[in-house]
Amino acid sequence: MARSTAVPDAGTAPRTPVRRFLRTADGVAVDARYEPRAAGRGSAAGHAGDPSGTSGVDQVFVIAHGFTGDLDRPHVRRAARAFARYGAVVTFSFRGHGSSGGRSTVGDREVLDLAAAVAWARGLGHTRVTTVGFSMGGSVVLRHAALYGPGSGVGDAGDAGEGSGAARTDAVISVSAPARWYYRGTAPMRRLHWLVMRRTGRLVGRYGLRTRIHHRDWDPVPLSPVAAAGRIAPVPLLIVHGDRDAYFPLDHPRTLAAAAGDHGELWLEPGMGHAENAAPDALLDRMARWALAQAG
Repeated sequence: MARSTAVPDAGTAPRTPVRRFLRTADGVAVDARYEPRAAGRGSAAGHAGDPSGTSGVDQVFVIAHGFTGDLDRPHVRRAARAFARYGAVVTFSFRGHGSSGGRSTVGDREVLDLAAAVAWARGLGHTRVTTVGFSMGGSVVLRHAALYGPGSGVGDAGDAGEGSGAARTDAVISVSAPARWYYRGTAPMRRLHWLVMRRTGRLVGRYGLRTRIHHRDWDPVPLSPVAAAGRIAPVPLLIVHGDRDAYFPLDHPRTLAAAAGDHGELWLEPGMGHAENAAPDALLDRMARWALAQAG
């Protein structure tokens, strides 16, 4: 397994999977994996699953997992396999998760982890990036797009180190994301706050869930997901949410869609629960095809 602490220079994308550590702007080592597009899907003339009429050779999907996940979790691997049918895929473990360094800030500094992964994908030669985030990752892709979008400059998370051009995204898919911080309106979110805010909870996270959580409060409080959604345009945004999500009720996705305006699209999925585990393969397939359609 190849490992490195540097984002490679631009060049030809690898034809086989590559795994290495990326270095974020604030010095955290993030475990990341690159996978080329799956063989046998389409040609230069396009294919039936590719509504943009292109082969997806230049397309890469950068997947941002949910809280307590990591790139090796079965549900993350399943999502990666689904998107690999339509383009290359980069998965990574957020800080404090899996083999990555640092400690989780539950959606704040994680925007730097995503920026490093996107810059790596572009450094490998991909010209079109779609970020796909689930739950916590869904809030991170929203903030990332707002902070690293056209003309955004340096955002509230600090200098990305790679420049907004290298770290920018061309389309955003946010799944099961909150609209606002500090939400405690459901039992699962109250349990999550206990995990994050209490020392005993953080010990459970570290030893039971392989997630190392930072003990400090946010200072300053990062841009909220709903505020970020209003700043993403003209980058296209897809908001996906299940009508049986036990964490965030439907006012969250509806609020995000309203903030996004004409550049946002909302899919409310009947019978779907929360995040990666609940997203069926057919939905992942539709999400990938939506991304390719944005390039048309």
